[in-house]
Amino acid sequence: MVLTMTEAAVPEQRTVRRPALSPSRASDFKQCPLLYRFRAVDRLPEKSTRAQVRGTVVHEVLERLFELPAAERLPDRAKEMLEPAWQKVLAERPELISELFTGEADPEIPAWLASANPLLDGYFQLEDPRRLEPEACELRVEIDLGDVLLRGFIDRIDVAPTGDIRVVDYKTGSAPRQIGEAKAMFQMKFYALALLRLRGVVPRRLQLMYLADKQTLAYQPDEPELERFERTLKAIWQAILAAGRTGDFRPNPSKLCDWCDHKALCPSFGGTPPPYPGWPEPTDTEKPVLDHID
Repeated sequence: MVLTMTEAAVPEQRTVRRPALSPSRASDFKQCPLLYRFRAVDRLPEKSTRAQVRGTVVHEVLERLFELPAAERLPDRAKEMLEPAWQKVLAERPELISELFTGEADPEIPAWLASANPLLDGYFQLEDPRRLEPEACELRVEIDLGDVLLRGFIDRIDVAPTGDIRVVDYKTGSAPRQIGEAKAMFQMKFYALALLRLRGVVPRRLQLMYLADKQTLAYQPDEPELERFERTLKAIWQAILAAGRTGDFRPNPSKLCDWCDHKALCPSFGGTPPPYPGWPEPTDTEKPVLDHID
């Protein structure tokens, strides 16, 4: 049976949780401490894009695909699941209609949804899901390392009869250049470390599947490397805590600033951040729908 986020030992009742470090927020702080503040502390809204939401829909389809009997995991069947997946995403985020379209009857919606078909075709060219029985899909993982609490969601975990673990992450964009590749692999090492500490096993393979251009990026970590990565995460968290005590989240201008939703508030571009609200209290807020899409 494929485990989903709901089935993977998630408590039925929400409990207040202390702040945790996810791969996306750790990456934000590495890229720009002020961006981390805007997203994790101020929690400023960011406008979704059609590409992001399309990626969310594709992820939903690929998760549900493995709930079907193996013989039914075919391209046409996956494409039939696009509309129900879109409706599920929309039920969780109804504001997406006004953000992206003129309304539920917008004539652009069918063509936009159909633009996900090539991404699904790309997936089926990379692997045959009829031959796979994942242990888990969209699995929530959480591990307390003492100095820092790690929390994240893994697209898929495959476990071979030998016990070897493969961590799979779907990317609905094209394969990145060097900087983007390092950022994506940072995320995968984060998951590998979480699994090492939870299960005592180093994943045999970390696999990124880029559906747009039908490419796979694979990496084999080792335990000493993951132990060094653990020290890196702890150092990042200590730096976040230090900044949180003072509110001193400094901007780090780069080429990526052109894609930042908060550029107008950044001192590096003549802006003024909002008053610092202080370090966030523990929250029971669940993962945003778009958190794992890029």
